[in-house]
Amino acid sequence: MLAYLIRRLFAAAAMLVVIILAVFCIFFLIPKWAGVDIALSFVGKQADPAAVEGVREKLGLGDPIYLQVWDFFKGIFAGRTYSGGGDVIHCSAPCFGYSFRSEQAIWPVLTDRFPVTLQLAIGAAVLWLVFGIAAGVLSALKRGSLWDRGAMVVALAGVSLPIYFTGLLSLAIFAFGLHWIDAKYVPISESFTGWLDGMILPWITLAFLYAAMYARITRATMLEVLGEDYIRTARAKGLGEPAVIGKHAMRSTMTPILTMLGMDLGALIGGAILTESTFNLPGLGRAVLDAIRNVDLPIILGVVLITSLAVLIANLVVDVLYAVIDPRVRLS
Repeated sequence: MLAYLIRRLFAAAAMLVVIILAVFCIFFLIPKWAGVDIALSFVGKQADPAAVEGVREKLGLGDPIYLQVWDFFKGIFAGRTYSGGGDVIHCSAPCFGYSFRSEQAIWPVLTDRFPVTLQLAIGAAVLWLVFGIAAGVLSALKRGSLWDRGAMVVALAGVSLPIYFTGLLSLAIFAFGLHWIDAKYVPISESFTGWLDGMILPWITLAFLYAAMYARITRATMLEVLGEDYIRTARAKGLGEPAVIGKHAMRSTMTPILTMLGMDLGALIGGAILTESTFNLPGLGRAVLDAIRNVDLPIILGVVLITSLAVLIANLVVDVLYAVIDPRVRLS
């Protein structure tokens, strides 16, 4: 197990380097090849030439590519100093960039918004895992029944309906119509009940979309697993149905579910833009949407990096869980 974990950590470290290089190329190298003035993208189209030239000097955009890549890496792990145009700005590690439009480092913005997105992602993930897997397993065990057909119709509706439709509909009914819930976000440090009141609708709305997908994949995988020889052997030996399903069938069923969870949870931590916009949550999704409106490129760059790192970490955790569920994975 230790050797497997070390291999995965080395692979994750190598992937981290690839991610940082890819992000650098997307935001700095490719626009330069396309003839786009990168400095202008960092300060806005209405900036005067002196400001644009100052940002170009501070970012080192005139330096060789290898030196720009080194400064980019160094900024993330050791901090960075932006000097040029007569002033010096220090960005402490981890430096994910600096917004010359809002005059602030990106990392504090990300750390301020990150907890809200994390709360949204984890709360919704718990709901969609519990209800999605339960619905999928029951549908597989009662294949062709009224429950199976009804659950799959609801799952199809959950997959088909966009998040902004179900979100606005839930707000109209439960917040503005029945007045059961106050949809205003309140930090958990100020009031737990107020925080729970503001998060329950976003959790349910987001979980409805994902639970539908998890129910369908759980049902399909469970039906396939129930037809395997070792399941028939376990039943022939006299094992009870709870033991057959819980101990044997669920282990194989959890493998594709974990794969989906790693990708979905990582992407959500990078910012659930539609959900946060619908419910006015001050998370990473809202931050990147505001940055797009204001053409604030460094914030977009920072969120892209956070999203990539979140997906990488989530998949690393999934790899470890694979080895726990199925020991054969450690040998592959």
